[in-house]
Amino acid sequence: MPREAREKSESGIYHLMLRGINKQNIFEEEEDRKRFLETLGTYKKLSNYMLYGYCLMDNHIHLLIKEQEESISQIIKRISSSYVYWYNQKYERCGHLFQERYKSEVVETDAYFLVVLRYIHQNPLQAGITQNVSKYLWSSYHDYIGNPGISDIDLALDIFSDDRAKAVALFKDYNQENNMDKCLDYIEKVVLSDKAVINYLNEMGIQNISQLQQLHKEKRDEIIRRMKKRKGITIRQLARVTGIAKSVIDRI
Repeated sequence: MPREAREKSESGIYHLMLRGINKQNIFEEEEDRKRFLETLGTYKKLSNYMLYGYCLMDNHIHLLIKEQEESISQIIKRISSSYVYWYNQKYERCGHLFQERYKSEVVETDAYFLVVLRYIHQNPLQAGITQNVSKYLWSSYHDYIGNPGISDIDLALDIFSDDRAKAVALFKDYNQENNMDKCLDYIEKVVLSDKAVINYLNEMGIQNISQLQQLHKEKRDEIIRRMKKRKGITIRQLARVTGIAKSVIDRI
């Protein structure tokens, strides 16, 4: 059966997601992420596309791009081929790294443009990696709030306000909002590592498990309740990481 043709964007703007083949990691360390961002910057000049947003996760990437001279397919082929060649050389491997067919959706309105941009920036939050989008280093969020990078920030900020300082403040508020955004119909079961759970505890001011265990019961229970609400954390895992009995956590 032939593949369904991709929808063509009248605005030229697309939200794209590239995944590692068989869900494997695309990035193993910081140098890999830096290299991918350098690749994005290089082909921005060569392919003359606009890059409005990005987020680099371990095994997938979100991009918000506007095609201009080259088609989005050509752009992604250039970017992925360059990065995969470098990655394979570095790790002495061969073959594919990205899933063959990337996902895409068209972005035709200012309202949905902002929704997609927020969805991209909140990806680490939804995956349980952080509790605050500003703490994640590998997204375009920081380009918008005063640390210029490779992102083209004017379109989004101008939607918020003609006054740049006010626009940045509104952008920050918007990207911190709780929401039910679902883009690209991408819903993947999130299973957090024990390390990610410990990082969450650290963000809540708990530096070690002994400190948690010695807290007053009400304070301890409030932290456990917050942890139980996080996507991808199980009661059994919480018991293992915290040393608090599963039956106690179950009742909290």
